[in-house]
Order: sequence, then structure tokens, then C-alpha cells
Amino acid sequence: MKKLKLSLRISIMLFFCGILLIVVLFYPIWRIELSAPQYPEGLAISINANGLGGDVPIINGLNHYIGMKTLHTEDFIEFTILPFLISFFAVFFLLVAIIRNRKLMIVLFFSFLLFGTLAMVDFWKWEYNYGHNLDPNAAIVVPGMVYQPPLIGYKQLLNFGAYSIPDIGGWLFILVGSLLLLCLIIDFKFKRKLLQLNNGLLTAIIFLTTILFSACNTQPQAIKVGSDNCSYCKMIIVDNRYGAEIITKKGKIFKFDELKCLQSAIIDGSIEVNKIEEFYFTDFCATHKLVKKEHCFLLKSKTLKAPMGGNTAVFSSKDSLLFYTKKLGGEQILENKLISIN
Repeated sequence: MKKLKLSLRISIMLFFCGILLIVVLFYPIWRIELSAPQYPEGLAISINANGLGGDVPIINGLNHYIGMKTLHTEDFIEFTILPFLISFFAVFFLLVAIIRNRKLMIVLFFSFLLFGTLAMVDFWKWEYNYGHNLDPNAAIVVPGMVYQPPLIGYKQLLNFGAYSIPDIGGWLFILVGSLLLLCLIIDFKFKRKLLQLNNGLLTAIIFLTTILFSACNTQPQAIKVGSDNCSYCKMIIVDNRYGAEIITKKGKIFKFDELKCLQSAIIDGSIEVNKIEEFYFTDFCATHKLVKKEHCFLLKSKTLKAPMGGNTAVFSSKDSLLFYTKKLGGEQILENKLISIN
């Protein structure tokens, strides 16, 4: 049995994980934030181990108009079961830490991985059901529209932006899972067996990690002319040649009808520069695709008639820029001066 004993270092890490899971019971696990022009301060739902918190009454009132079911803690059996499951795993971690049995740690790892996977699948199904099963007699019915929030990241739902991310308890869960995986990796004997016999486990870990990072990687969204509103002036975007887009570090997306509105949002502090991850601009030519700021060529000309008078066009190639400079006249703008244009 001695050869199956875990090291003292691993035992301490597992004991720490058990304590962290007990702490999870007292903090929100997940958070869904909603923002809209009429709610500049935002609304939020916090998902705890034993129920819902946050601005649930206000959100229920809004959901009534679009035909979504109201949210009540007692409607979810998960809130009855989840505290017991978390407590079970907390005790399991503490038990393995005390017994220091390697095989039992492997069982713990697969059990915890299965628990986390099933929890995320259940959460997705919950979001799907509430976002798709709508009352056809609701006051506001938009044909083909569904209101399923994102599992992780940001999504635009009519005039509301929905942002979904782990809260304190969720990050603690991720930390516990990471520490458990680290315990397996640093255990030399298990590592040797893993290389010899469990290549499938490594493949599964790589696959799950790839899926997680892919889900968190927010991509630019196509600007829908005639339906999307400018995040700054609130007017409907009507010209597909001048659009702009900001993605924040949290994955939130802001759309603008042109560069001038984007600049104004930064100048007046509506969007803080240090919270911005990426800028995208609509190519003035051809398919009007979104172009990353670093790949932009800009032309400012009085001949251009941008919606809010900014009179600046963006091109994805130097050749297009030169062609339109000869055709329209004006001044070429360097990419590094993009946000400081007057």
C-alpha cells in the first residue's frame, strides 16, 4: 500500500481544494449581466448553490413582455441537489487528502470532471428552454427571435446585451479543478502510467481545454444594417460602408454607425480605453467585411458622406486606399492615429 501513497505536498493541495469547495457554498457560482440604454447601470442575475439572486424581480417583469417564463428558485430542483453535491465533493477531497491513496485521487478526478461537465450541460439546457419556449400571446413577439443567453461570453438580444461569466464561486470551482489536475501531473508515478496507458485522458483534457478557450474567445459580430442600433447615438445603422465595432476584454460588443460615434463614446467615457480588447471597422469596398484595426487603411475626405459627418472611410488594402484617394481626394490617416481623429 505504501507505493500507492500520495506525497505530502499533493495531500496538502487536495485538503486546500476541499476547503475551497466549502467556501463555494457561500458565494455566487455564475452571473448573467444585462445592459440596455434604458438600464445604463445594468441588471444582473447571480446563480448561487441554493438559489437565484440579484435583479430577478425586475428581469421577470421584462421577461413577461417577450413571453419568457419567470424565474423562481423553487422551480429548479438543481438548487436542492447542488449544495449536497458540492458538500459531497468537499468531503471527498478531504478524505483523499487524509488517506493519500493515488487510485482514489484518480477516481476523484474523473468524478469531478464528470460533475463539472454535466453541470455545464444542464445550465445550457436551462438557458435553451427559457430562451426558446416563449408565450405566443406575449405583448412583444419578434418572428424567429429567441432569447437564449450565452453559455460563456457576450450575446446581443434585441436592445439588451447579455454577458455570462463565472462569479466568485465559479472561479473557485475552476481553481479546484486546475489544482486537482496539477496534483495528477506532479505525481511522478501517475504521470508515468499516464504516458504509458492513458493517452486518451490527455486527449480528453486537451479537447476540453480547447473547447473552453474557444467558448471564451469572442469574435466580431456582423453589423445588421436596418436593425442594429448605434451604441452611442442609438440611431439605427443604415449605411453598410462606415460601421465600426468594439470588443471589450470581457467579450462585450459595441456597434457604431461610423468612426465618429466610436470616437465620441471613448471621449465622453462611455467606453474606457483600458477595457477595450479589439477595434474593428467596416471595409468601405466590396463585401463590407469587418477589418481589425491593425489592418486598416483610412481616408478622410469631404466627399465622403458618413452618417454622422465623420467623413472617414476604412479600407482593407493599400490599393483600395490609393484608388479612392485619387477618386475622392482627401487625407490618408495612419492606423496609430485612428482614435485621435477629429
